[in-house]
Amino acid sequence: MKSIFRYLRSIVNFSNDIDIEAARQKITASTEFRGSNVWILIFAVAVASVGLNINSIPVVIGAMLISPLMGPVMGIGLSLGINDMGLLRKSFKNLILMTCISIFTAAIYFLITPLSLENPSELLARTNPTVYDVLIAFFSGLAVIVEVCRKEKGTVFAGVAIATALMPQLGTAGFGIANGNAEYFFGAVYLYFINSAFIALAVFLMVRYMKFPLVKISDPQKAKKVHRLITVFTVILVLPSIYTAIMVIRENRFSTDAKAFVEANRTLGNSYIYDYSITQSAGKSLLTLSIAGEGMDEHSLDELKKEAAGYGINEKEIEINQNSTYHHESDSELVESIFKQSEGEIRRREELISEMENELRMYREKELPSSQIAKELYVEYPQIKSLTLARGLKSELQNGQTQDKEQIVAFIELNGEITREQKMKIRQWLSVRLRNTNIKVITSDFKKQQEE
Repeated sequence: MKSIFRYLRSIVNFSNDIDIEAARQKITASTEFRGSNVWILIFAVAVASVGLNINSIPVVIGAMLISPLMGPVMGIGLSLGINDMGLLRKSFKNLILMTCISIFTAAIYFLITPLSLENPSELLARTNPTVYDVLIAFFSGLAVIVEVCRKEKGTVFAGVAIATALMPQLGTAGFGIANGNAEYFFGAVYLYFINSAFIALAVFLMVRYMKFPLVKISDPQKAKKVHRLITVFTVILVLPSIYTAIMVIRENRFSTDAKAFVEANRTLGNSYIYDYSITQSAGKSLLTLSIAGEGMDEHSLDELKKEAAGYGINEKEIEINQNSTYHHESDSELVESIFKQSEGEIRRREELISEMENELRMYREKELPSSQIAKELYVEYPQIKSLTLARGLKSELQNGQTQDKEQIVAFIELNGEITREQKMKIRQWLSVRLRNTNIKVITSDFKKQQEE
């Protein structure tokens, strides 16, 4: 067992592979924020904002790799680990400055972009921290400090930049400002703080574990003051991080338990859960259930809440919405209700049918027997080739006012000529035959039309 232990210890031991002094210099240099670093940051934020705007994951990943934000975050962890107050002030000041410039740049982009966001999934992914974000940030911080200390550099730094994704969170915060959406802004800033804090915490712990040399201060009074300030900053970093981790874990557990409870209670007798939502804010969690089907009485609601308690959800954390339910009726009441509805529907349809029959009868009464009249006229006047009868309204204008009268127009097409007297007789005959004195007869010579 001892040989196995020694073998395993030799495998995991990396003290011979690290260069502490080179790592300290590299981290210190990466905390600088001037000149080209400023423009690289602005361009990285712009790239991240475009990627978020078009929901492009590759573009967002590219922005993560470009960003110089990791330098000050690691500088905070290193300065706390080696008691370097000057480096702490410099790292903290530059991190705040870089954060403000990033959010401002993103806000400007989202104010002027003509592109609209129909399904901002990449933005939404940066507004709701989970326990996985805490774990990813912490282990990424451990990996990046080991990578920086290693003599032979690899690709860990790029992987950490992608995993923690600090830049897209600032782009999302800028989107929240540009659109006046507090939920996006505070959610993204909260996630940004979690990632930054846990990366710095991981760097701090590894710096202490690898025994980086502490900054020596010749003046005892100044050294005492620096140690006190470093201790305060360390507590400020560690305690909120622990509290945040506990809250995120609690929220994640509540979400998991709530989903399990809903899946186990989809059907509730004659009712069912058709929708639900989980709301978490200010350390409070709420599960809202939307129930359809038959309405649940007080006893059934109490039983459902007891069932929820078995999943760790108390009464104050559950809200039941029964807006889509109906109240149960007895069989006789139900049958009576159906008959009343059916009787009313039948009566309404009978009235509609009667109205349609009356309208059809009136239409048929006004129908003109053109074919029969044409045959009767042809017996008396063989020169008639065709007859067209039409019923309409004649509008007479008098002093700018109209007066409408019903009129029948008879259009007769002739194979020859008829006299004026014959035309008058046809009009009189039509008046008697159609029982309407307001008849106008129009004749046309078919042969003349063909010659023309």
